[in-house]
Amino acid sequence: MKWLAAVLSAVVVTGATAVLLYLVKAPPVEIVKTAGVAGGAIIALYALWLNDRKHSLESEKVADERFARSVEMLGNEADQVRVGAMHSLVWLANSTPRYKQTVLDVLCAYLRRPFHHPSWDENGADPDTVYVESPDEQREQQVRRTAQRLIRDLLSWGDKKKIYYDLDLTGASLEYFELDGRRIKRFIARRAHFYGITRFPRADVQGTTLFSGSTFHGRFDLSWSNFEGGIAFSEVTFRGQLDVRGAKVGRFLALVDPAPADLRGELELLPGTALRTTYEGWVLTGDVLQPARPRLEDHVEQDAGGGSDGAGGDDDRFRDGDVYVTAKADEVRAFGLDGEGLRDEGDPESERDEVKK
Repeated sequence: MKWLAAVLSAVVVTGATAVLLYLVKAPPVEIVKTAGVAGGAIIALYALWLNDRKHSLESEKVADERFARSVEMLGNEADQVRVGAMHSLVWLANSTPRYKQTVLDVLCAYLRRPFHHPSWDENGADPDTVYVESPDEQREQQVRRTAQRLIRDLLSWGDKKKIYYDLDLTGASLEYFELDGRRIKRFIARRAHFYGITRFPRADVQGTTLFSGSTFHGRFDLSWSNFEGGIAFSEVTFRGQLDVRGAKVGRFLALVDPAPADLRGELELLPGTALRTTYEGWVLTGDVLQPARPRLEDHVEQDAGGGSDGAGGDDDRFRDGDVYVTAKADEVRAFGLDGEGLRDEGDPESERDEVKK
């Protein structure tokens, strides 16, 4: 049918051109020549469009096959193969933007796989100071650090286009994790363990941030970060220093009570931020406990969903030219990642319930 439409269009253009030339009394030879060229141009343009469309479909097919092969290689026993698979996924994410959130989901899922390094038991605040002669754990440790670095490299920062992606690191064990200056849509790290120094200076998180039930074995740097969508530190254990100098929080705030023993700086609350109490030991500035404030639960309920399960929350919108991208877990599950342990957090407990605790 498309070819028929192209032929009919060529006939119409040819006839119209011939009529116009006839009206201006062009020579018969010129009428035939020009009308033929006009009709042929229509056919040629259509052929070019078909060729471009075919090339685009082939490119998408190649990208899908590359993604499937790379995910499969993440289950390989050889650590160098797993590292190569991660780099292949990142190359795909950079060359095919529609894959970026999916690749981030896969890398986060890899980090959620059970792992424990012996050095964490001796010095969780700085594991690199402990020598451990355990080749298997050492190799897997380097693979996981590669995954952490690649997640950081994929996220938007600086003067680049402002694109926000979700990260779900629920239950993950992370070492020297850094997201300095990165833009994130929604950050979920409930019941996670952070070893070594964790650095989030100048990070910009527009959606909900949940650290509920997590443990920070070393120093945690949140200086000059922006958590516009709210943050929860409920039932968090801080075994090192927490630096919140210049950090801003909006929408809601849930803190561990009392404050960490080694707390540096103060949290600035943006207008309309909801909280339940003043929290002992924390220094809060800005819009603190104004009357007629919405309940904390109301703010969290508005943000229900939108994690790696792909459900949309009220941050799923275009805002001041910024682009928000929601995780699409179905794309990951389509390649059978459940069998490799690379699946999205299946905890039925919602973000709202987690914060309400």
